[in-house]
Amino acid sequence: MKRIVLAALALPLWLPAIEKDLTPQQAEEVITKFAAKESEFAAARENYTYRQTMKINILDAGGNPTREKHEMVSDIIFNSEGKRTERVVRAPVSTLERIQMTPEDEQDLRNVQPFVLTTKDVDRYHVRYLGKETLDEIPCYVFAVKPKTMEQGLRYFSGLIYVDDRDLQIVKSYGRATGKLKKGSDQQFPKFETYREQIDNKYWFPTYTVANDTLMFENGPVPLKMTVKYEDYKQFKAESVIKFEDKELPKDPEPKKP
Repeated sequence: MKRIVLAALALPLWLPAIEKDLTPQQAEEVITKFAAKESEFAAARENYTYRQTMKINILDAGGNPTREKHEMVSDIIFNSEGKRTERVVRAPVSTLERIQMTPEDEQDLRNVQPFVLTTKDVDRYHVRYLGKETLDEIPCYVFAVKPKTMEQGLRYFSGLIYVDDRDLQIVKSYGRATGKLKKGSDQQFPKFETYREQIDNKYWFPTYTVANDTLMFENGPVPLKMTVKYEDYKQFKAESVIKFEDKELPKDPEPKKP
């Protein structure tokens, strides 16, 4: 966002008070395994439809919502050709005045806030094992993650990820989006937390993102709260038929790849 812009407060890296129980070699093995599981999850999520609801409220000095707000409800669906697309369901006129959404915010909404660290992407990041912590009764490995280098036009995650020690998938991420910006750009991006839940008893899907932060622009601070809900996950399936003696017989539906 930018100042009539959302980029970054320096993230105070909170280090959980947890006991390290893995050797460096074991930690590297866990990183390799969870990146592979995240790759499986990323491929599986591409075959799901869901509804995404994003809300931004500018807050007053007491933390209460003002008249400045922005909302968008959209469905991630497949068109008649089986291609994944986004359909806007509801988008009231934005009343934001002190900030505006930027292309970087749009990228963060789609790719950084629901952060996935796949085998393809893990080498782009420094991943450091911090220790183990129980998160909502789920024992997790905790890693600090930050990009090694940044390319113009790409967005990255910097912060903490919590990896379920059994399923080896990210169940929570806490940090901020970052990337190279144009010289002189006064953009600020909020710290956020994204939570995942297990869908279809297999993969952990992002279900809720919240950012409650104050963006420090050159001409003054702007406190805001942003929430993103990912709901109603459904696996996309195509009905197909086979013919026998000129009669169509139903075939068990199988997931259709986009």
